[in-house]
Amino acid sequence: MPLSSPPARPTSRRVLVTGAASGLGLALARGLAERGDRVLATDVAPVRPESVPAGVDYASLDVRLDADWTNVLAHVQSSWGGLDLLVNNAGIATGGRIDVAAMEEWHRIVDVSLLGVVRGCRTFTPLFKEQGSGHLVNVASLAGLVHAPGMASYNAVKAGVVAISETLDHELAPHGIAVSVVCPAFFRTNLGDSFAGDDSAMEAAGKRLLDRSRRSAEDVAAVVIKGIDARRDVILTDPEGRVAWRMKRFVRPLYSRTMRRAGARLAAPVRS
Repeated sequence: MPLSSPPARPTSRRVLVTGAASGLGLALARGLAERGDRVLATDVAPVRPESVPAGVDYASLDVRLDADWTNVLAHVQSSWGGLDLLVNNAGIATGGRIDVAAMEEWHRIVDVSLLGVVRGCRTFTPLFKEQGSGHLVNVASLAGLVHAPGMASYNAVKAGVVAISETLDHELAPHGIAVSVVCPAFFRTNLGDSFAGDDSAMEAAGKRLLDRSRRSAEDVAAVVIKGIDARRDVILTDPEGRVAWRMKRFVRPLYSRTMRRAGARLAAPVRS
C-alpha cells in the first residue's frame, strides 16, 4: 500500500490585526499565530499589553489617526518587506433609540468603526497593488445585514463596512487583491465595555445579549480564520446568523413582522 502524503503545511502570511489586545482581535491574533502566520497585533495602548501572546509583535495604533496608520505601514515594510493580510477588526459598541442617542455617539462610532476601516483599506491598498496581492478582511457584524430596532448607529456603521467591502471586492479583484467581510452575531466578548451612550436601557440589553451567548471570541475566531483561508467574500460565523440573513433575503414578510414586534417591545413603557 502506498504511503499517504502528509498534509500540506499552511503558507505563512504576514498579518496585521487591529483592535488585537482583547476580544475577537486577540483571539484572531492568537489563532493566526498558531496557524503559522507572522502577526503584528495593534491596539490603542502605547505599550504592549500583557494580553498579547508571546510570538506576536505589537505596535500602538489608534485607527482614528492617519499618522498612526502611516507608522504601521512603515513598520511592516521595514520589518517584513510587505503585508499579506490586513484584518480591520477594531471597533466599539453603541446602541440607542434615535431620539435618545446623542449625536456625539454617532460621531464616535463612525470615526472608529467605519472610518477606521476606511483608513486601513486606504493605507494598505497601494502596497497591495504594488505587490499584486493581498487580502483585506473587514470585521462588520450580523447587524450590517440584519437591522434590529434600537441600534441605528451600530447598524448603519456595520452596514457601511459591508458596503465598502463589497465595493472593494469588485474594485480590487483586477489587482489580485481579495476582500472579505466578517458578520458575526452576538458572542461573549468585552465589546460591551465600550458602550458609553445616553440610552442605558439599550446598553443593558446589548450587554445581556453578549453575556448570554454560547459562543466565545475563540469560537468565532476559529470560524473566521477558516473563512479567511478559503478567501470567502462574506464570512457568517454561526447558524443563527445564517438563518436571520436567509429570512431577510427570502422570507421578507416574516423578517419584517419579527423586527416590528421587537420595535413594539421597545415602545412599551419601561417598568421600574
